[in-house]
Amino acid sequence: MTDRDTEPRRMRPQSCLLVFRAIAISVAGLLLAVCGEPVAAADQPFHRDVESATTQAHRVIWSRFVDAHGILLDFTDLDGTVNIPTPEECREGKPNALGWWSPIENGAMFNGLYMDAAVLRWQRTRSPEDADKARRLMNGLLKLNSISDVKGFVGRGVSTDGKSHYPMGSNDQTLPWIVGLWRYWQSDLATPAEKAQIARHLTETINEIVRLNWKMPAEAPFGTRGTFNGFHFEEASRMLFTLKLMHVISGDERWQRMYHEELGRRGGEKNFSKREICEAGMAFFYAKTHNWTSCTAVSALRGLWELEKDEALKAAYARGLAASAKLAAESLSLAQKFDPQDNSVFLQDWRASMLPLWKPQTTEQQAVMLAEQQLREFLKTSPRRGRETAYIREPTSAAWIVTLCPENSIVEQHRPTIEEVITRYDYARLYYSTFFWSECAAERLPARPADK
Repeated sequence: MTDRDTEPRRMRPQSCLLVFRAIAISVAGLLLAVCGEPVAAADQPFHRDVESATTQAHRVIWSRFVDAHGILLDFTDLDGTVNIPTPEECREGKPNALGWWSPIENGAMFNGLYMDAAVLRWQRTRSPEDADKARRLMNGLLKLNSISDVKGFVGRGVSTDGKSHYPMGSNDQTLPWIVGLWRYWQSDLATPAEKAQIARHLTETINEIVRLNWKMPAEAPFGTRGTFNGFHFEEASRMLFTLKLMHVISGDERWQRMYHEELGRRGGEKNFSKREICEAGMAFFYAKTHNWTSCTAVSALRGLWELEKDEALKAAYARGLAASAKLAAESLSLAQKFDPQDNSVFLQDWRASMLPLWKPQTTEQQAVMLAEQQLREFLKTSPRRGRETAYIREPTSAAWIVTLCPENSIVEQHRPTIEEVITRYDYARLYYSTFFWSECAAERLPARPADK
């Protein structure tokens, strides 16, 4: 298992990749050492059916994990208590300038991905309450693009003042931000005024990313962090989706030309074209599994499949989604390693374990190295974190990846195991919000009318 996303892998030139890959591997080993083997899991799932499980998951998300600004938090105590970083801590980079391991680490990422479930739920229920929830998520996404003077900046979350934030986002934050806004923009929920507002935010942000050679804007002294430019599946699918989306939103043929140029561009270890990379689908590279970050790229590939009119390209994207589903399905069994009655300790007061290690950071690498040191201490006081990230975050995100496949026969093949994942947990006893993928998967399972 691993406890860090793909951000270290994509934030530096090729010469640094081995360093960050080693960091990821060492963190994975650390988690095993601290958390140990999983306790013997109960044979029976917590819920009897998907409906009751999804109802509970939805209720817990909206009662504990969505802040006043419509942004998902990473973790809270079971009663909803949460220690949000102060404005001063955000400015000083505490616990670190990335915001890693804080409750506001992944707001843009989680909001953007959860939007898939929110829109599908509203399409199913047509209830004003569900419409309001999707709109709150959308406004949260827009807010995260409105808190900095740096053009194109997408923040992770906000402090107690509703504006202060950490200076670095990432490619893993920005791509879901784009996909989530697109999901809302294309739905019947979006008013003409909202469509125009979303289009303005997307256009300004993406234009700035392109100007920076596909790097994500960050605040001083860091400049940029992460990229969509590269020849790994996660980079290729993200860039291609962004280009395709901009053509759809703007109607400008310039974006379509860039899209087709990138489709044929070759590189990487195997000298594959980006089309071939997408057709091959998701691939793990920095740990044994990392469905939770790779699902962002799979969501981009699903978007490409939906937007593409060329039948040959659409078929290639479908093959990539099928390959991604096949790989993700191998992680579904991880859910069985989590005991719904597990009582391992989690202390949501992150300051006690991490701030004693704090020191100023002026480079991205300094922030990463500090964060990795802090994680070791955090896991000593909160071993429950390792269990939830390995045995909840991974299988639930994997379940969603499978349901993103447009081929119904593949999804139906794995439906029983996906349902076992969704019904496995008592969501009211989970500290991290990273079970939201259970709801995403469930919303794509019922009925599943023929995809067009």
